[in-house]
Amino acid sequence: MPNEDKTMKFTLSWLKDHLDTTASVDEIAETLTDLGLEIEEVINPADRLGVFTLAKVKHAEQHPDADRLRVCTVETDEGDKQIVCGAPNARAGITVVLAKPGDYVPGIDVTLSVGKIRGVESHGMMASERELELSDEHDGIIELPSGEVGQKFVDWLAENDPSKVDPVFDIAITPNRPDALGVRGVARDLAARGLGTLKPAPEANVKGTFKSPINVTIDGDTQGDDGCYIFQGRLIKGVKNGPSPAWLQKRLKAIGLRPISALVDVTNFFTYDQNRPLHVFDADKVQGDLRIHKTTGGEQLLALDEKTYTFEPGMVVISDDRGVESVAGIMGGEESGCTEDTVNVFLEAAVWEPIQIARTGRALKINSDARYRNERGIDPAFNPLAIELATQMILDLCGGEASEVVTAGEVPNTDRAYKLDTDRCSSLVGMDIPAETQRASLEALGFVMEGDMAHVPSWRPDVLGEADLVEEVARIASLTKLVGKPMSRASTGVPKPVLTPMQVRENTGRRTAAALGYNECVTYSFIDAASAALFAGGEDATKLDNPISSEMSHMRPDLLPGLLQAAARNQARGFMDLALFEVGAIWHGGEPEEQRLAISGILVGATGPKDVHGAARGFDIYDAKADAEAILAAMGAPAKVQILRGAEGWWHPGRHGKICLGPKKVLGVFGELHPKVLAEMDVKGPAVAFTLYPEEIPLPRKSNATRPALTISDLQPVERDFAFVVDADVEALTLVNAAAGADKALIEDVRVFDQFTGGKLGEAGQKSIAITVRMQPTDATLTEKEIEAVAAKIVEKVGKATGGTLRG
Repeated sequence: MPNEDKTMKFTLSWLKDHLDTTASVDEIAETLTDLGLEIEEVINPADRLGVFTLAKVKHAEQHPDADRLRVCTVETDEGDKQIVCGAPNARAGITVVLAKPGDYVPGIDVTLSVGKIRGVESHGMMASERELELSDEHDGIIELPSGEVGQKFVDWLAENDPSKVDPVFDIAITPNRPDALGVRGVARDLAARGLGTLKPAPEANVKGTFKSPINVTIDGDTQGDDGCYIFQGRLIKGVKNGPSPAWLQKRLKAIGLRPISALVDVTNFFTYDQNRPLHVFDADKVQGDLRIHKTTGGEQLLALDEKTYTFEPGMVVISDDRGVESVAGIMGGEESGCTEDTVNVFLEAAVWEPIQIARTGRALKINSDARYRNERGIDPAFNPLAIELATQMILDLCGGEASEVVTAGEVPNTDRAYKLDTDRCSSLVGMDIPAETQRASLEALGFVMEGDMAHVPSWRPDVLGEADLVEEVARIASLTKLVGKPMSRASTGVPKPVLTPMQVRENTGRRTAAALGYNECVTYSFIDAASAALFAGGEDATKLDNPISSEMSHMRPDLLPGLLQAAARNQARGFMDLALFEVGAIWHGGEPEEQRLAISGILVGATGPKDVHGAARGFDIYDAKADAEAILAAMGAPAKVQILRGAEGWWHPGRHGKICLGPKKVLGVFGELHPKVLAEMDVKGPAVAFTLYPEEIPLPRKSNATRPALTISDLQPVERDFAFVVDADVEALTLVNAAAGADKALIEDVRVFDQFTGGKLGEAGQKSIAITVRMQPTDATLTEKEIEAVAAKIVEKVGKATGGTLRG
């Protein structure tokens, strides 16, 4: 049975098989957590049994009012006590376990008190094994063959039946420490810390007396990194399968496993003892040889969990001539499984490629101890010894005769070494550990030192660089010894800012948008293909190879799709007036240079709730324009920009503008979103929006943390109005830009205040555009002659740019 919680459990006596230690349970638990093997729970039977003492029944007689009860006189450490007992074996002369009034009895969840049973007082109880949670036995009270009155029951158990007071440790294992999924790996860590001495590794070498009638092969497309590195097996004939010995059953029960039979229990033992999953086949049920291969799809197997699994193409399995017999490295099949009638058994030890194990287990939804360990990584170099050790245990427990080992594949090469720079411990971790101590710590963990090079043991797949060596040294030394130290600073001056100009600009844009009343959204960088296509995206270059879902298949080409989806969700719930913004990256291709930063905002609905004064109105293009200009100004954009047409197709063709510094330098876009886009995104419009590109704003020539001085002229500005007759297709922006260019030093602002298209002008295909030009002198008050000169330049410039004339 698998250990469903997938933590690592072991008993203290099991640990002492590998570690010679006198440390207490608490010391071991604290040290394991400090080493990174965090204790989830310690179950110590002595904690619940500590109050119970031994007593002796001096006299027992029938209860006057109950045939099945006896009134006993019991000798205790507090004198003779009268106890009423219903156990059939309650009689004079036996030594029992006494629970006194005030003691808590865990098996019945009761705190005892002095009571009357059928009119006779009872001062305690004599306990059964089930009442003390020692076993399920409850047919009678505990009879002890020896013991002194008043002796602690836990002390008696420690001397006579220590397995019943054997503490159980339950530790959480991080994915990078597969070696700690075996008791020996845990013992090695404790020994490296100095909490005991690691005992010599077990050894075995069983000489086969005959050739195995079952051979093994690995298909070419399944070898090595494609599925299986090495598969070893041997036949053991003439075994007698049955219940495993008491010591083995007790260990398995203590960690939550159900003993099944000696053959199966041996494989479970090595799974936890050495982090080595094994499997046994009933050799008489195997037809022909065993073959490791990938499925073509559609094959089925009735597994040991009594479920039938259908395989997808490419899953690694073990088959015989009849068909699939095992899900490789995960679970065996029911038909070839061992039973009490098994006489000949084929033992398997193999090393599998972890990723395919994880992929197959996830697809089939199988959780087993074998999968849990194989997908995290087992010690490949241990494989030849594992089959020898397991063979020896089967021979010891079940008898039989072993064949020679058959092998397919080879043990993968895990040799690698990294330089141990003993000075890096101080710079990386902040701990000053002597060089010799560092080397000794690594050697205690199984590393082989050759000069400054540390050769990594085969059971540590997580050590992949020099920094990992430092981590191991610091872990063994204990990170609790770290001493907090202030960061070094320059003796004088203010530290330089750590944020880049672009990070400052991004934060400024975010704060300004929030101050303008927008609510920030944080959406996924992935969107569906249909939404991406609406915003000129959705190409293969931005498609994800392994998307989370079909609705997150492409990198977003703009922030607006996510904001519109958020708006649609809010509208569906009755929130119609929205101001949302987001800051994030957008992608126009698959290369790094095709990513850029953007700030987008949308306004949907009205500026406020309806009221009797009619103050609320719908958002329009000028709301978006004002907010976009405010955010750009806060981020340092120049005040004088151009508003041009020609933005992308998701903007309303006649109600948008590009904020530019010249025709090619686009700082942002604002305007109404196209009605077709809103309909596709299920947003009830109209909606106005803006998208700004902070990276396009020119950086200042000089970096200065202070604001520039405010420049105000005390001279009177002058405003003049002009009305020009131009062709109907002339844009007002062209006229405004031409007028502003007449004298860039003097003209401060040009604004359109009127447009007329009717009457004779309309019939002639013309229109009138009226502008106000504001002139701000800086040196002296303007004379009438200077004003007239500027006006003439304005008329000339507008005439050249638009062909327009002053309206009479």
